[in-house]
Amino acid sequence: MAPPKPHKILMVAEKPSIALSIASALSGGHMSTRRGGSSTEVHEFNGTFRGSNAQYKVTSVIGHVFSVDFLPKYQDWTVTDPLDLFQAPILKAESNPKCTGFHGNEARRRVYRARFSSVTEKDILKAMDNLVEPNEDEARAVDARQEIDLKVGVAFTRFQTSYFQGKYGNLDSRVISLVAVMFQKLVMEDGIVEVTDISEKQESKSRPSGLNTVNLLKVASSALGFGPQMAMQLAERLYTQGFISYPRTESTAYPSSFDFKSTLGMQTNNPTWGDYVQKLLDDGFHRPRSGTDAGDHPPITPMRAANEDMLGNDAWKLYQYVCQHFIGTVSPDCKYVRNKVEFSIGGEIFRCIGQHVIVKGFTSIMPWLAVNEKNLPQFKKGEKIEVSKVELYEGETSPPDYLSESELISLMEKNGIGTDASIPVHINNICERNFVQVQAGRKLVPTALGISLIRGYQCIDPDLCLPDIRSFIEQQITLVAKGQVDHSRVVEHVLQQFKQKFIYFVKQIENMDALFEAQFSPLADSGRALSKCGKCLRYMKYISTQPSRMYCGTCEEVYYLPQKGTIKLYKELTCPLDNFELLIFSLAGPEGKSFPLCPYCYNSPPFEGIDTLFGATKTSSTGKLGKGAGMPCFLCPHPTCPHSLIAQGVCACPECSGTLVLDPVSAPKWRLYCNMCNCLVYLPQGAHKISTTRDRCPECESTILEVDFNKKTTPLLDGSTLYTGCILCDELLHSLVEMKHGKSFFKRMGSRGRGRGSGRGGFRGRGRGGKWDDPKMSFRDF
Repeated sequence: MAPPKPHKILMVAEKPSIALSIASALSGGHMSTRRGGSSTEVHEFNGTFRGSNAQYKVTSVIGHVFSVDFLPKYQDWTVTDPLDLFQAPILKAESNPKCTGFHGNEARRRVYRARFSSVTEKDILKAMDNLVEPNEDEARAVDARQEIDLKVGVAFTRFQTSYFQGKYGNLDSRVISLVAVMFQKLVMEDGIVEVTDISEKQESKSRPSGLNTVNLLKVASSALGFGPQMAMQLAERLYTQGFISYPRTESTAYPSSFDFKSTLGMQTNNPTWGDYVQKLLDDGFHRPRSGTDAGDHPPITPMRAANEDMLGNDAWKLYQYVCQHFIGTVSPDCKYVRNKVEFSIGGEIFRCIGQHVIVKGFTSIMPWLAVNEKNLPQFKKGEKIEVSKVELYEGETSPPDYLSESELISLMEKNGIGTDASIPVHINNICERNFVQVQAGRKLVPTALGISLIRGYQCIDPDLCLPDIRSFIEQQITLVAKGQVDHSRVVEHVLQQFKQKFIYFVKQIENMDALFEAQFSPLADSGRALSKCGKCLRYMKYISTQPSRMYCGTCEEVYYLPQKGTIKLYKELTCPLDNFELLIFSLAGPEGKSFPLCPYCYNSPPFEGIDTLFGATKTSSTGKLGKGAGMPCFLCPHPTCPHSLIAQGVCACPECSGTLVLDPVSAPKWRLYCNMCNCLVYLPQGAHKISTTRDRCPECESTILEVDFNKKTTPLLDGSTLYTGCILCDELLHSLVEMKHGKSFFKRMGSRGRGRGSGRGGFRGRGRGGKWDDPKMSFRDF
């Protein structure tokens, strides 16, 4: 008789680390691990389950198993009233179906839950012996909390954000959310906390590895107040005088032949740490932890005994640290006990952690690295304690602080920028050249010059200011030093790269020049707030001095405008592509054009194939466009924007290949203008409003216009005022238009409509509206 098939057990933990702990405990460490299809690990092993053989697969989810959200119809902030969200239906779905979904025979599958409070082997095995059925009530409670959090949080967030967004220029109102404070009341009503768990664990803090140059520079800056350049000068002086070993090294590992006993013996007479060193020699010192052997020089080590009188104040501070660090590397590790107490109140769990040092070890000689002790009172599991006071602290997040010299050195080392010898030089250079200033706490604060330079590099060629390219060069130089690559090929390649970058940089220098001009000239102060930036929603300044432009002080961006005209805000309307407020540009004179533009689109056309720009006069033999050339709305092919060429274009220009576009602010002298030449067509004068429609003329495919005549001067016989028609084909509108700066308007137009059709010309359309009377006695041509 064949033996029964083993049970197949799938265990799903909440995190990958817990899955590993469970599998290790149940398998005794004898398991195989593979990567699952959802990127989580699956641990497999054979064992027993309730007395029978079993094949185990232990894996985990990543994040929440299920999430809730509103249906798609409620996702649009602009059409959904936040109040409706409280009654809106929600959708519950698997957060990551690839990770959490599994299917099988529901009738044969049994589901259990293992309850444990810690992932120790003892607790896991105990939980496996006391499996329970999943509690549906607990699951429903989770569902309720998710739905409440979703609806309350989203409703408040949407309302507050929509209300404040754009109302105040200096308010960052991208998302203004709700923070619940109801828990304080709940705790006060309960009034009793119960000790639910007490744990104690011994931990250790490892002694340091040997001291290399980078770590010496970091400590000199953060703890001693010495800049990298000064620290290296002091170290080199100590080295030449024989007090320390060579200070330029990348190694943190000592060679096996190093004589620690003799080096320690030289420090036994020191009045500060001599007794500690003698005790190390008597009790037996530890070999330093394994570090990195870069193959250059041993770690920085004291070589002779000294005192402050011999060295002077600054050099003594650096020497003192070198000694303490070396002694710390051969000292015992610091050992301490970590206590954790868990409390329960109001259905919530709180934890309190204490630490008690039992062996100081190397922290005796390096007290600034000591473990902070925190002694907790004695508690007993199950003990109930009365709450005497509940305090709710309110705070706010803050932006990152400026980098310190020490942090910059760490980042330079991490990104491979510079060597132990050149890092101090690089930092000293940026200080001397006024790119940064060293302020209190050795913080490096960028100057206006430094910020403008970086912004300029980012605008033209980000490679010039990112660490990657410098790191690459350092790597290549290292390979050259190891004889692994040819010197001439590396030099040729790097120089060729930078040559191309330099050529491109020269061509684009005006982008950086604009930032400098706005930052360092009084123009930035003389500009006036005009329109809102679509990126930060703060007001940008309009600088009217030539070349006129907009400047966002928050984003530090410059947007050039059309030149030799006036700029006004266009009814606080915004561009649907980038949320920048639109502007109206007007050329001087009674016949000057007026057209809307988006500052961002004007400088960075968002559509491919925009090869014709307004104001695109050549300024040099290089063919570079002059400042102020760009794409206004009358050149924009956006299909739905009400200000684009598609919406406002009427018909083809009779003088060129351009399009006649409606001037949106020309009332009461309504007119069309060509988006490429100076052709003008005056529309019926004195009308209340003239606007384009979505309709096209069936004869020539020109855009149909809607005209709202003045009631007192309407040409319609029945006194009505509203009329629609084509200016090329409708007899009434034809009789009321007047050509400026152009040839025979309708003759040229006869063979083409709006530039896209094959209309037959003429003026057969009757329009739609009341009966009309032609006060000018119509004639075909002007």
